[in-house]
Amino acid sequence: MFSNTHFSKAKKYWYMGRFYDWSEPTFHPMTHAFHYGTSTFEGIRAYLTDRGPAIFRLKEHIDRFFHSASVVKMKVSFTKEEVIQACKDIIKENGFDQAYIRPLMFYSYGNLGLVPVHCPIELVIGAWEWAAYLGEAGEKGVYACIVPKRRIHNSQLDLSAKLGGVYVQSTINGIEARERGYDEAIFLNLEGRIAEGPGENICIIKDGVLQANSKSESILEGITRTSLLEIAPDLGLKTLVAPITKEDLFNADEAFFCGTAAEISPMTKVADMSENQENPPLYTIGTGKPGILTLKLAEAYKEVTTGKNPKYEKWLAFVNE
Repeated sequence: MFSNTHFSKAKKYWYMGRFYDWSEPTFHPMTHAFHYGTSTFEGIRAYLTDRGPAIFRLKEHIDRFFHSASVVKMKVSFTKEEVIQACKDIIKENGFDQAYIRPLMFYSYGNLGLVPVHCPIELVIGAWEWAAYLGEAGEKGVYACIVPKRRIHNSQLDLSAKLGGVYVQSTINGIEARERGYDEAIFLNLEGRIAEGPGENICIIKDGVLQANSKSESILEGITRTSLLEIAPDLGLKTLVAPITKEDLFNADEAFFCGTAAEISPMTKVADMSENQENPPLYTIGTGKPGILTLKLAEAYKEVTTGKNPKYEKWLAFVNE
């Protein structure tokens, strides 16, 4: 039996077309994905609006979900419309006003050779109430460190897919960053430029320009990142998609992590462990406090996700309609 202690208010999960009690186990320990990370997933959020809970950019998330499944050679037995409906149903079944939603598609029990020739493709969806991923640090300003290990490169794997096994690199470096007293890690790519965080994109602001890097920099082009690039001009910000060097980050007026889980988390200090792990140089971003434009972006993003900006209502999937 499983407790929901760290999955606030979760009562039911959806598995292969049925709802199960949160504490009810359903998977065999020899499930292929448990051993090799042969899975794909999405992180999606539902927000409370005046019209009830609405899921932010649900279609785009499910489009990417199916793309990721194709990258890991999965033949999916569900349609996109069925998965979209299941994501809505999990919110209703649990009675959530707002929640984090986690669909997971995986190679299930069959064989344990590396090639899962006898493993069916199965789908599970959970949801729970979850605050911003980086918590209090994400509000006061994240103290990050550039880790020595380089991000997996886009010449090695299609990084437009969210694949479970890839995230072991994120887990290891996220743990190591916190063991050293930092709030989060930053990866460089093999070229030595800024890639992303373990589970977040990185953006900088310099002279009124919001800059994000592209998929050529070995990143997942996050849906939050893409949304911010579209919202930013409404605030008078110019946008730029171009490589970000370490120097660009250190000399930025503002910087932040962004993603579905992290939302928008200002970055205020960065230690560079990429060349000196024992005594890394420390850089203050801007004033050393969450930047004014970053906070304005965060507020604008909140208005969009909670249905207070009609221009972007197209991004909301209302659960009860």
